[in-house]
Amino acid sequence: MVEDALDDEPHVPVQPQKLLQLLGPGLLTGASDDDPSGIATYSQAGAQFGVNLGWTLLFSWPLMCAIQEISARIGRVTGRGIAGNLKQHYPAVIVYGLVSLLLVANTINLGADIGAMGAALQLVLGNGDPAHGGPQLVYVAAFTVVVVLLEIFVSYARYVAVLKWLTLSLFAYVAVALVVRTPWAAVAYHLVVPDISLSKAYLTVVVAVLGTTISPYLFFWQAEEEVEEVKEEPGAKPLTRAPRQAKREFGRIRLDTYLGMAFSNIVAIFIVITTAVTLHAHNITDIQTSSQAAQALKPIAGPFAFTLFAVGIIGCGLLAVPVLAASAAYALGEAFGFHVGLTRKPARAKTFYAAIATAGVVGSLINVVHIDPMKALFWSAVINGVTAVPIMVMIMHLGSHEPAMGQYVITPGLKLIGWIATVVMAVAAVGMFATMGS
Repeated sequence: MVEDALDDEPHVPVQPQKLLQLLGPGLLTGASDDDPSGIATYSQAGAQFGVNLGWTLLFSWPLMCAIQEISARIGRVTGRGIAGNLKQHYPAVIVYGLVSLLLVANTINLGADIGAMGAALQLVLGNGDPAHGGPQLVYVAAFTVVVVLLEIFVSYARYVAVLKWLTLSLFAYVAVALVVRTPWAAVAYHLVVPDISLSKAYLTVVVAVLGTTISPYLFFWQAEEEVEEVKEEPGAKPLTRAPRQAKREFGRIRLDTYLGMAFSNIVAIFIVITTAVTLHAHNITDIQTSSQAAQALKPIAGPFAFTLFAVGIIGCGLLAVPVLAASAAYALGEAFGFHVGLTRKPARAKTFYAAIATAGVVGSLINVVHIDPMKALFWSAVINGVTAVPIMVMIMHLGSHEPAMGQYVITPGLKLIGWIATVVMAVAAVGMFATMGS
């Protein structure tokens, strides 16, 4: 029994923690979910269907919470990330195959996000006119260099603190919704009583919203950040070795995860609301990129709303791109057995940091070779949607597997919601293929 094991541990006094200290991996994971490509998806949902797709973000919140909490528990209990645990319990060919898919999806997504950041800066500097905003590719290269250098050379504790502050950039989308004229009563009604359609266009956007909200890189990132927290916090150990810490840590993980995912989805809802009451209301229904959404806002909502929206894209990208690059490097490192960790000095994890740099460079090159950004985002969503299902199945297995989790297998309630989330993503993946031609 867990209680018996706790009695065997020496008592360690628990120091009271401030909320900002408690909020870590879950907050950063949730905030990074609202990356520029996600902003584009939510903008398209609002522009095309008004607030009638806001329900998907209410519906997905408990599903996100469950799968992210399970991922975090795996990292905190075992002291290893998702890929490291999968390598111990599954054939190598399956692990390498899934990690390869994750690398492809992350790199394409990363490239699209950096491109969106460059386009947003170009719009801001050009006062809404990209022709007067300077060369986008220069901004893409600059963002890539800055993000990679910060991730490699800034200490983990300081870098996480910077990322936490960057989460404030998401409030730009709350501010935009408050600036524009919004019929809040009607919005609230349609969020909970939507007009659901079975048309291909509607189902395609539903699948896109689910795909961008529940993504494999988020599972890997949050699990790995729990491992990093163990390395950084004095006296912290994997829970299989320090059972007395379990109650406190599981409570922290749940609070951190639930608030982080709520923050993510509330911001996404505000993006849907903003584009619904501005673009959709003015019959602008075809938004393909986040920067296009910002540009379309200016003549309708004014320069202030446009600037907030565009600057928010840059802030969200600065938060999400490091997560995309690092989650790929973590998965690659654990799958192939080299040292990983943002807490490690560059000289002690050369391959890990080289993988981060490579992801950034390859992602930025997507913009140089002029690959259609919408096609890049689409195929990234397809790969993420397909990859999410088997990874979620494995995560559910690991969370319930005593050889991996010991006495800390997931509870029946968490298991039920986790499997519901897995089934929903499987249905979404099938729906994605069914609507590919639309």
